[in-house]
Amino acid sequence: MCGYCMAAKNFLKSKGLAWEEIRIDLHPEQRERMLARARRTSVPQIFVGETHVGGYDDMIALHRAGKFEPLVGGAQP
Repeated sequence: MCGYCMAAKNFLKSKGLAWEEIRIDLHPEQRERMLARARRTSVPQIFVGETHVGGYDDMIALHRAGKFEPLVGGAQP
C-alpha cells in the first residue's frame, strides 16, 4: 500500500470529488504513459483534467494556497 496514494484518495474523498485511479503496478504500460505526462516516477501523480498537479504534497500545497478548488472547479492554473 502506498501511504501517499491513500492520503490523496482520502483528501479527494473528503472534498466529495471523484477520480480515476490508474494502477501502474497492475498495468505497466500505464507507467510509461505517466512518465511521459508527468516526467516523474513517484506515485501518486495527480492530474486535474490535463493539468498536472504533481504528487500528494503538491496537491496539498495547492489546496493550502487556495488554488486546488478553483482548479477542480474549472479555473485555469
